[in-house]
Amino acid sequence: MRALTCLLLLVASAAAAIPYQQYILAPPSRTIRPVSVFRQHGSISSPNGLLEHSQGGKGLVLNAFNASVTYDFGKNIGGLVNFDLTSHAGSVGVTFSESSLWVSPQACDATADAGLDTVLVFNISKSGHYEAPAEKERGAFRYLTVVNLGNSKVEFKDLWVQFTAMPHWEDNALRDYTGWFHSNDEQLNRVWYAGAYTNQLVTINPKRGDSLLGGDWHLNTTITNGTSVLTDGAKRDRLVWSGDMAIAVPGIAVTTFDLISIRNALDSLFGLQAANGQLPYAGFPFNERGLVSFTYHLYALIGVANFYLWSGDKPFLDAKWPAWKLAMQWATQQIDASGLANVTAPNDWLRFGMGGHNIEANSILFYTLSLGAGLAHDEGDAATASTYAALASTIQQAAVPLLWQPAVGLFRDNETTTLAPQDGNAWAIKSGLLAPSSNYSGAISAALQSRWGAFGAPAPEAADAISPFISGFELEAHFMARRPAAALALIRNMWADFMLDDPRMTNSTFIEGYSTSGALHYAPYANDARISHAHGWATGPTSALTTFVGGIQILSGAGATWTIAPQPGDLTAVDTGFSTPKGKFTSKWTNKKNTFTLTIRTPAGTTGSVGIPLPAGAQSSARLTGGPGGNAKAATVRGDDAGVYWIEDLPGGSYVFVATGV
Repeated sequence: MRALTCLLLLVASAAAAIPYQQYILAPPSRTIRPVSVFRQHGSISSPNGLLEHSQGGKGLVLNAFNASVTYDFGKNIGGLVNFDLTSHAGSVGVTFSESSLWVSPQACDATADAGLDTVLVFNISKSGHYEAPAEKERGAFRYLTVVNLGNSKVEFKDLWVQFTAMPHWEDNALRDYTGWFHSNDEQLNRVWYAGAYTNQLVTINPKRGDSLLGGDWHLNTTITNGTSVLTDGAKRDRLVWSGDMAIAVPGIAVTTFDLISIRNALDSLFGLQAANGQLPYAGFPFNERGLVSFTYHLYALIGVANFYLWSGDKPFLDAKWPAWKLAMQWATQQIDASGLANVTAPNDWLRFGMGGHNIEANSILFYTLSLGAGLAHDEGDAATASTYAALASTIQQAAVPLLWQPAVGLFRDNETTTLAPQDGNAWAIKSGLLAPSSNYSGAISAALQSRWGAFGAPAPEAADAISPFISGFELEAHFMARRPAAALALIRNMWADFMLDDPRMTNSTFIEGYSTSGALHYAPYANDARISHAHGWATGPTSALTTFVGGIQILSGAGATWTIAPQPGDLTAVDTGFSTPKGKFTSKWTNKKNTFTLTIRTPAGTTGSVGIPLPAGAQSSARLTGGPGGNAKAATVRGDDAGVYWIEDLPGGSYVFVATGV
């Protein structure tokens, strides 16, 4: 309880000074009105009367049956529709859509894998206020259409949406971020904040989960305890999925630090753990389908490690540790004589062909074992730490001989195919299965980049899909391979130019998946209208920009140890930071005229290392000033193979370093 109290105090203190608020997309109030008219049909009057800045004048009148107006809120929002009428009788229909593709007075976009969602109907019996019932909350939409379904004209006095995301935050506190990012590239700035806002939209009241009943849409199922929970998507599924959390959790940590919603999600998954240690593919009620996923089992374990990393909440880890070890025992029982796990369950992130000695699954297992060794150390469990390290080493030694394809420069999916998946190759680098400095990492990064199309990075293991989820891991892989130019190009091309600025998108939140052709079709789904346009697993650039471009990496509990090592790429200025219970971490740098200047701040009582990128690159020399005690004496230093000069064992504090090429 003390740790959670600290988190709440952290949010309150950070709200006092929030930089770059002009980029924050969260509303200043939970009462949201439309900003423009997108489309109108039939006999109507005063459609602009319900817009945000038109209150007090004449309201909308739908004069006849089927007359309709579609309002645009300017960004993706979610909540309960409300309106005031002066009419005493009639019938009003309301429809919702995230994308302009599915705007219609006859139906909403979809939450199921067939058909469209039905119109929300209000039968008017008197003038006054009408509000959607709680189970008809709409989790995400940019466009709202009102249509006259009766024979009498309908006169509106007012229309608004009660915003319901982040239900545990005060109504006027939705913009109170604890982290920030700004650079000289406006595209990157907008992407960072769109990711932050996406993760806010997918944080919901746990009583408003999807019932999965099929047919009409019902948000009336309690999916976890608590007053808020992190889910996969705002419109759908509105359920707890551990895989999505692998991307969303770091993004939340560097933006809003809303760890209680993450904890509620994790607690719900571990509450469903089977006696043999197996964790569910997804939370309640999806778990009742009995599906097994090796990778999502591991993602739940990664979620515990991530929560502990960012919170430093040792009692939380202590309580989860027996269940964590039992779950790892279930996973490692899949390792066979090859030294790799032999996966028999086909379920993953809706890719195709999961199974066998799969490179993605084994890379994630290697990563989770490595995390487990660290957790075991903190738990004083030396025997378990040694066991996990040995199993990880076995996987590392077995993967390359069995699955590496030298002629392609990529791993194959498993030994029965030559398909080179995006997920497994990205994870081979992210997991540490391959050292970032190895020739393999550079080759994989370059080979993945060579496959990009006009709309992003393909995932051939899912037919013609582009997966923002897996591309988030690819993004990390490019940074870890020390190829920031590739990483920044991917963000600009895929997330900024297409996912953020394409007119079919919400221009504010990030889509679940789409086709390599640019069509808003996602291969695993039969129903294009079902695609979520606010999905936490699509927010990878938000944490990556802070972690790699800003360079701030938390290494142990809440930042007790840390590294700050910026990767500038083609940028000339970045200012980023966030807070944890330890305090504030900041990185502000400029890279101009043969001089790199880095200003950092880390909490007292912490220890870290600083990696300074030298202006001339690999194995170059530079004149460096700065360090403990404000030492201004210049020294000539030499960078490593990546062109970085390292300063180790630096006590927490404020420092300025200036490196000038020689």
